Amino acid sequence: MCDRGRQQGVTLIELIVFMVIVGVALTGMLTVFNLTARSGADPMIRKQMLAIAEGLMDEVAALPFTWCDPDDPAAATAINAAACATPEAMGSEVGETRGGAVTPFDNVNDYNGLAGIATNISGTPMPIGYAATITVAPSALGPGASPVPAAASLLVTVTVSFNNEVLAIQGYRTRYVPNSLP
Repeated sequence: MCDRGRQQGVTLIELIVFMVIVGVALTGMLTVFNLTARSGADPMIRKQMLAIAEGLMDEVAALPFTWCDPDDPAAATAINAAACATPEAMGSEVGETRGGAVTPFDNVNDYNGLAGIATNISGTPMPIGYAATITVAPSALGPGASPVPAAASLLVTVTVSFNNEVLAIQGYRTRYVPNSLP
């Protein structure tokens, strides 16, 4: 025989204990979420940094990687650097500037050591607070018996910074058409 007079369910004390436990757990979770949101990178800033870095990487990769300076008369026919009157070297040649109207950069190597970049190639300023640097260095590419030697492959690193955040992307540029001119 069942005792119908006895009620089933939770008591007021059980309900209060449950609410306290859930409240403490929820407070802990919200504290973690708040800390993560405050110390994490702002997605908009990261996207802007990535867009700037990719734009600069595209700018560098679009230029030729030739044996000779493209202004050298032998640039279109040279089969190695020894055939050039002006072999291409790391860094820009005298008088060449990024985006210059008269003597712009004309080879991937020209970008080596470029720092404090605050504009895009057309001269439009980057958003305030962003700065970029580009380094270009010879780097062998690939393992095994026939890697691309360092003389024919460059590692391009574009680093963009904003406040305390830094983003770096890297790409390789090989000398696959050493006689193509801009």
